[in-house]
Amino acid sequence: MKLKDLATLPKVRDSYSYLYVEHCRIEQDAKAIAFFDVEGKTSVPCANLSLLLVGPGSTITHSAVKALADNGCLVMWSGEGAVRFYAMGLGETRGSRRLLRQAYLSSLPTLRLRVVRRMYEMRFAEELPEDLSLQQIRGREGVRVRTSYSRASAETGVPWLGRSYNKDSWFDADPVNRALSSANSCLYGICHAAIVSAGYSPALGFIHTGRMLSFVYDIADLYKADITIPLAFEIVKESADDIERRIRHRLRDAFHETRFLSRIIPDIEHALDIRTDDAEVQFDSVDFAPGGLWDGVDSSVPGGFNYAEEKPSDPDDEEAIPQ
Repeated sequence: MKLKDLATLPKVRDSYSYLYVEHCRIEQDAKAIAFFDVEGKTSVPCANLSLLLVGPGSTITHSAVKALADNGCLVMWSGEGAVRFYAMGLGETRGSRRLLRQAYLSSLPTLRLRVVRRMYEMRFAEELPEDLSLQQIRGREGVRVRTSYSRASAETGVPWLGRSYNKDSWFDADPVNRALSSANSCLYGICHAAIVSAGYSPALGFIHTGRMLSFVYDIADLYKADITIPLAFEIVKESADDIERRIRHRLRDAFHETRFLSRIIPDIEHALDIRTDDAEVQFDSVDFAPGGLWDGVDSSVPGGFNYAEEKPSDPDDEEAIPQ
């Protein structure tokens, strides 16, 4: 599935991945933004930034939010160290075609299962036998993840006692679990930004379900074994001090050096490139025109008409839009 319409799909692949700030004031600075803290002013070229994580003790002006939105930078409000998600802004894409296709694929069990199998195959980098049940595939995935933890532990010498995380008792977890949680939180943030930028819903998951970030978890799981797991163990091997800050900085640099953003949206498109065998299904094809009007049965009638003249109207003409 090729990505053709640059007007509805912002070019995020060449952007910096994310910036986390806390205990500062964020203001507009010319056509960009700047944040002010005890050390002074730091200018931020938000045109090249995909995601701004706003941590505790921060305030942001209306004009700064507008500048970020105008530059296609997603704003997310998070907990300390970017380890909790509270709220997000609106992505740059206004088209609905990708969202409608995602909803269609996730709503029909047969199509959803095809997407699930495709996502698992992307993790294994091989085709799965057709006769494997979903439960058997999950069993294989569990073995793969446990092997990833064991391999990272053996290579670094960092003991591994199992995954354990209690959000209400952060420092009760051992260093490597805190490193994993911090790294995964950053990974979720950047995947979230890419998903919203491309016009998908972070809530409509395929493997995961029932959460506002289900699709974020689906996509992030494609990368954990290759990115966050080995990095978390490496960080703890170096030192158990200041883990959360160090892993944020290392992960941000790794995302930029490996051009990680260039992978996410093509991977999403590949995962959802599922044949529907239904020629009658129509998704939004003109992203900036008024949408159709549901006719109460199974289809829609064209919207955005000036009924007095019985012809299509200018989408920018507010008087032509039916009330």
